[in-house]
Amino acid sequence: MTLTHRSRYDISHDTDRYAIIELLDRDTDSSVRICPERGGIVIGAKLHGKELLYLDKETFYDPEANIRGGIPILFPICGQLRQGEYEWGGRIYKMRNHGVARNHPWTVTDEQAAENGAAVTIVLQSSPETRLSYPFDFELRFTYRLLDGVLSIEQAYRNLSDESMPMTAGFHPYFATDNKNLSYDTDAKRYKDYNDGSMRAYEGSIDLGRMKESAAFLDAVRPEIGFPLTADTAVRLTYSEPFRYVVLWSLEGKPFVCVEPWTALNEALNDKKDLLNVQPGETLELAMSIALQSVKC
Repeated sequence: MTLTHRSRYDISHDTDRYAIIELLDRDTDSSVRICPERGGIVIGAKLHGKELLYLDKETFYDPEANIRGGIPILFPICGQLRQGEYEWGGRIYKMRNHGVARNHPWTVTDEQAAENGAAVTIVLQSSPETRLSYPFDFELRFTYRLLDGVLSIEQAYRNLSDESMPMTAGFHPYFATDNKNLSYDTDAKRYKDYNDGSMRAYEGSIDLGRMKESAAFLDAVRPEIGFPLTADTAVRLTYSEPFRYVVLWSLEGKPFVCVEPWTALNEALNDKKDLLNVQPGETLELAMSIALQSVKC
């Protein structure tokens, strides 16, 4: 492992079968580990001495597997498509769940450790392979920043095509916890239960341990959500207003819950609902942050 320099904020480089970049904040005992080669994914986020994320190393090491853990990037869809396909411009395109960004290597373009934190910028550009699934030219530019023990993800979605680019954006954080019956701090009044397709009133908690499929908060106004991770700590996600939905999911026997900000739900490219349309030559900028908070007794 090589450190660039020693100060409060630093950046280190390591290898765990793939090249890993680690952002460091020594004053808060915080660090964030990123793997550009595996879809630009965050594989670890220790904030104020506590590791927040679950990671299945077997799926991380397998280049053909979708990584189960960390914070996968979702673009240009969130969720699934019927039969794994959609129609656009009179043609049928096939696309894997959650899109193309998490299945392609990203390029590191900048690293900085200064008063405004430790940060790395990574870029994904469209390619002949991405255009087989998504017929648009684009550039995604993400900056992961660790500042005062908070992880922020600054996002720029640039349309390099000569027509409007439809897209959705989202993240799929796997938070490490054995407790799946959690109270979520949100002003949402309703959620969709994908186990039976019903709309339910939110009454203060959702038990993912009893659910095979996911749930989605539908009508929150505040662009944030909080939930306890342990008896004395809680996570708070804040995000740009276009992230209008939060999807909840877990898997039986696995110690995690996923709390996922999405700009649109399943089938957006088929249903043409809640799509973000980026005009030619323009850039859509979004943000999300993850912070750890103490629970007051």
